[in-house]
Amino acid sequence: MKIIRIMLADDHAVLRAGLRLLIDSQVDMRCIGEAGDSFSTLRQVEQLRPDVLLLDITMPRQTGLSVLSDIRHCSPSTRIVILTMHADDAYLQQALDSGAVGYVLKQAADQELLNAIRAVMRDEVYIHPAMTRKLLERMVHRSDSGQQRDGLHLSEREEDVIKQVARGYTNQEIADKLSLSVKTVETYRGRAMRKLGLRNRASLVRYALKEGWLHKE
Repeated sequence: MKIIRIMLADDHAVLRAGLRLLIDSQVDMRCIGEAGDSFSTLRQVEQLRPDVLLLDITMPRQTGLSVLSDIRHCSPSTRIVILTMHADDAYLQQALDSGAVGYVLKQAADQELLNAIRAVMRDEVYIHPAMTRKLLERMVHRSDSGQQRDGLHLSEREEDVIKQVARGYTNQEIADKLSLSVKTVETYRGRAMRKLGLRNRASLVRYALKEGWLHKE
């Protein structure tokens, strides 16, 4: 059985201690490190290369969101789950835009957090149910582009690529999975986004939620 290696990044030591107990009580998980600010988080992620990083938004020095892209750059294989008290879709959108693949509220940080960790390790995107409802409600009331998407047709390769993007894979990871060059992946990705009228990864994830793309096939 593969053990999921998890790092905690939160400025509250008591919360980290509780999360460590929760994680270490699972037979398939182990906490391998902790950090209390964004600078230490970035340094430790680079050293430890965890499978999953649980990242708080509100931390000293810089917010978790402000270093998220740097974390993705220094350890592309680390799946980042935001663990926060902020039930705000603006934070959610920024997190998704920056490469997070999970968003869990702290008040639900027990079995739901464990479910989120296992989901992202299955290459799914996990969003707290209340936040998912907010995204879907916004999709119902307005289109991201103001354009009608019905009838738009993606090629098989475009759909393959854009689904992997929605699930949080980097261009290099998609290229490796689909036996394509990175440049070809970028071409398919750009073409599919234009066809669907999507501007960024957050709008893609909202679209993918509606289409049911975020569950492993």
